[in-house]
Amino acid sequence: MQIETTLRPRIFYGWFVVAGAFAVTFVGFGCAYTFSAFLEPLQREFGASRGSTSLVFSLAGFLYFALGVISGPLADRFGARPLAVAGMLLIAAGLAAASRAHGLIEVHLAYGLGVGLGVGAAYVPAVGAVQRWFVRRRGFASGLAVSGIGLGNLLMPPLASQLIGGFGWRSAYVVLAAIALIMGGGLSLLIENDPRDRGAAPDGDAPAPWRAASRSEGVAVVDAIRSPRFLALYASCLICSFGVFVPFVHLVPYARDHGVKAETAVLLLGMIGVGSTAGRFCLGGIADRLGRERALLMMLIGMALATAIWAVSTDAASLAVFAVIYGVFYGGWVAVLPPVVMDSFGGRNVSGIIGVLYTSVAFGTLIGPTAVGFAYDASHSYTLAILLSAAASFAAAAIVGVLCTNAAFRLKR
Repeated sequence: MQIETTLRPRIFYGWFVVAGAFAVTFVGFGCAYTFSAFLEPLQREFGASRGSTSLVFSLAGFLYFALGVISGPLADRFGARPLAVAGMLLIAAGLAAASRAHGLIEVHLAYGLGVGLGVGAAYVPAVGAVQRWFVRRRGFASGLAVSGIGLGNLLMPPLASQLIGGFGWRSAYVVLAAIALIMGGGLSLLIENDPRDRGAAPDGDAPAPWRAASRSEGVAVVDAIRSPRFLALYASCLICSFGVFVPFVHLVPYARDHGVKAETAVLLLGMIGVGSTAGRFCLGGIADRLGRERALLMMLIGMALATAIWAVSTDAASLAVFAVIYGVFYGGWVAVLPPVVMDSFGGRNVSGIIGVLYTSVAFGTLIGPTAVGFAYDASHSYTLAILLSAAASFAAAAIVGVLCTNAAFRLKR
């Protein structure tokens, strides 16, 4: 007699991989996006300008996107889990070291290198692993995985602000380091690179028909990055990213400059997190039905329009409207990019290709927030920088629009 329990459907392990990737994005980007709460305390502590202090975030942002060009191929070859775990340990070590800094240059080295290298080691491998576990629901699964960024942005900056107010910025960094070590390091152990390692197929389907056809599926990294399709995606991401992370550094000081109380200003970052979480949950699934390239175009236009709202917002209510709308489309942009890469180039080298693509975001992140900080130091106004950020998203949308409609950008495999 067959035991009834053997007939019960098992939970597809791909969802555990999603959970591990969620923890990586929650901890990594949550810790990174707390920086806006630390900007003014660090300025006061070390007597630094807003531009030089903003460089701490820009350095970290450059590293965590640029390092994907190394961590992605390593994950394709050796597996995503060891890189994800190492990344979480690096974040914890960097935050702990930043808590003991005696000068801004030490914060640059500790936070910038620790968080930057840590997220860089973990993010692309974790997100790349998720792509292999799903086909039909790839956009939705990717959205869930990267929704950790939105939730981290919702919860971590207010937590950091409370810790700074109650115990000082040094103790706040110690607490964040403990979260990275325990939560990030523990849950990243769930990540696995490929469903074949568990005798499974994407989406929990029967493995036999997929196994024979998929072992060599996908384009070599060199062939992918030479294609017009990849170059168009790269150009779009590069142009967009000059402005996309500016709110994460400058929204709080912008709000404070317009008379918004410190506690409320920090909550605006949380509002970006609310919108971002909703965008990743909802828009990733919509992209599966609408078409992921069209969805990418929609996200870029949405970010541009939202940034234009920021340019005319001067009170807490209007800034909250901007933050939520911007968060929705920013979250969708982050969620849709990896599935677009997987759809375009296949799964064999997906982490490596995503890693190369994200170097474009690295350069934009390094230059954008820092340039805005120095522009503010010179003019005491954010208006021109915000308008240029909106224009950058519109230009990026135009490139993706050509990608969607021009047959010359179709990949020939």
